[in-house]
Amino acid sequence: MADMAKLNGVAIKSFLVDISGVLFDNDSEGGKAIKGSVKALQRLKESGFKVLLCTNATDMTRTALVDKLNDLGFAVCEEMIHNPTPICVDYLKRNGLQPYLMVHPDTLCEYEHLDTSNPNAVVLGDAPQQFNYEMLNKAFQILINSQSHLITLGLGRYYRYGGGLVLDVGPFAKALQYATSIEPVVIGKPSHEYFASALGRLGALADETVMIGDDIVSDIGGAQACGMRGVLVRSGKYTQSDEDHHYVKPDLVVNNFEEAIETLFHSSSSN
Repeated sequence: MADMAKLNGVAIKSFLVDISGVLFDNDSEGGKAIKGSVKALQRLKESGFKVLLCTNATDMTRTALVDKLNDLGFAVCEEMIHNPTPICVDYLKRNGLQPYLMVHPDTLCEYEHLDTSNPNAVVLGDAPQQFNYEMLNKAFQILINSQSHLITLGLGRYYRYGGGLVLDVGPFAKALQYATSIEPVVIGKPSHEYFASALGRLGALADETVMIGDDIVSDIGGAQACGMRGVLVRSGKYTQSDEDHHYVKPDLVVNNFEEAIETLFHSSSSN
């Protein structure tokens, strides 16, 4: 391992890295790599660290996401991506559920082996075109009649897109929860299951792992609740108020992903 990393005096061996808002932004058509992020990710990989790219984004398949990242200059493969869809499919199969899918049309192929003929569960993903009254009301009727599972692929409040902040899936999940009194099953950040699954894939220990993200609750809070350390970047959906959050306190706040890696490596070399 050419480089060593430390945070608060603890050696770091594994990294979980958010994608949108950390590696690239969505302020331009097709996205744009954030300055320094391509080289920073390459440095992590060349130094021998365990790295997993952890995202709640479900508006495209993992294959399409890998293609997008590679087009932006990141040399990644599908095995490096950790998103909620495969976890959700496994959950549906294990529980014998037939879902009503409010997911992006481009990702329906990932659910093609499931029976959806008589829905007794609702799955919410990144599908803004689906969140209209008619479809939300249909989801409500399925839930209120079956008292079954409300499953959401994340619980984010908002994200940055096209130069501004836009609603994420979380507010729609909370609206259905309010209407039905059904607690949503969160498959994705900030759930413990999502982060435990990521650690399991890496064969990593929580106290030797850092999560780098732009979401103070889903990225930083979720990781810290699982025993990891959290580094907040001032890019993506970050707002100044995140640094004064009432219950999530990042272990480190930096301007961007490149600075996060440089700071962690420097902390190691100075000890």
